[in-house]
This record gives sequence, structure tokens and C-alpha cells, in this order.
Amino acid sequence: MNKSESKYFNTALRMDEALIALLEEKDLEYITVKEICHRAGVNRSTFYLHYETIADLVNETMETINRRFESYFPRRGEELLGDLDRREREELVLVTREYLLPYLRFIRDNKKVYRAAFRAPASMQVDARYGELKQHILGPILERFEIPAAHRPYYMVYYVEGIAAIVKKWLRRDCADDVEMVAGIIEACVRPKDGSHET
Repeated sequence: MNKSESKYFNTALRMDEALIALLEEKDLEYITVKEICHRAGVNRSTFYLHYETIADLVNETMETINRRFESYFPRRGEELLGDLDRREREELVLVTREYLLPYLRFIRDNKKVYRAAFRAPASMQVDARYGELKQHILGPILERFEIPAAHRPYYMVYYVEGIAAIVKKWLRRDCADDVEMVAGIIEACVRPKDGSHET
């Protein structure tokens, strides 16, 4: 990365962080370019050099967050799922420490992002992110468990909303409780301790 690219990247990153901080305080529709620039320490012309609208900044911010999120996982999602069709049903656990620990570490290290996401889910495109989880992970696993298609949306909302509720509670405590402890609580809530599955 040359000097000008580095400067561009650092300025963009400051604007990403400014947007996230402002989203903790208010809804997106009430955030102005002037506030973003003030918080990021840049002028309006710099903002418009990078973006046409605040929506463009939101999209870039979400891409930055997604890259950061993926870096917490030792293997890509496709590798984690692997040969889903050939795995035994007993191996198809919807929530495991393999997924939970990196996910919870990311939340702990990016508390502002998650507080903003829970405060303004539409602004932070939360539904789109959970949509991918539902389509690519939860859906195929529920299908393998022969959960009727009409029932699957209810199972999915149970898992997603239940985990989100625990995460919200943890965030309200400023992630003071240990990641391992929170992962254990989520595991205990979503499946029996003996590892058996009900369909």
C-alpha cells in the first residue's frame, strides 16, 4: 500500500468508526454528514471525495465489519460446513463452540458495532447478515433433520433471536462475563447437555 492509499484507508476507517459511534447515539436518518466529519476529524470535501451519500459510507462500514468478523474465524464458513450432505445427523449441531467462541470474541472486541446494530438494526443491515446465516447454515441443517419446511422459519427465529437476546444482555454488562462462560450458556440453552437432539 503506497502512502496515498494508506492515507485514503485511514481516512475511510476514521469515517467508519465515526458512523459506528454516532449509530450508538441516534438512528441513521438523524445522522448528518457534518456530524460524521466532525467525529472523524475531516472536512466535508473529504467526505464527498470518498462517498456520494451516507448510504455509501454505511455500505463500506458494513464491508469493513464483515472483513473484521471473518478474520476471527480460523476457517471459512464453507470449510466449517464442509460436506454437509455426507455428515451424520449427530454431527450437525447448529451451535458449537467452534462457531461461538470466535463470534463472541468478535462481539467483545467490537462492542460499539454490536450496540449500534441492536440499536438500529435496519441501518446496520442486520437482517441481511442473519439472512445469510439462515440460508447457508441453519436452513440446510434443519432440512437434514427433516424439519418440515413450514416449521423452519420458527426454528430459525428461535435460534437467532435467542442467541441475540443473550448477546444483548452480555453487552449491557459491557461483556464483563468471560467468553467461555457465555458460550457455555448459549450451548446449554440451545441443546441438551447430553448432546442428544430432538426433532
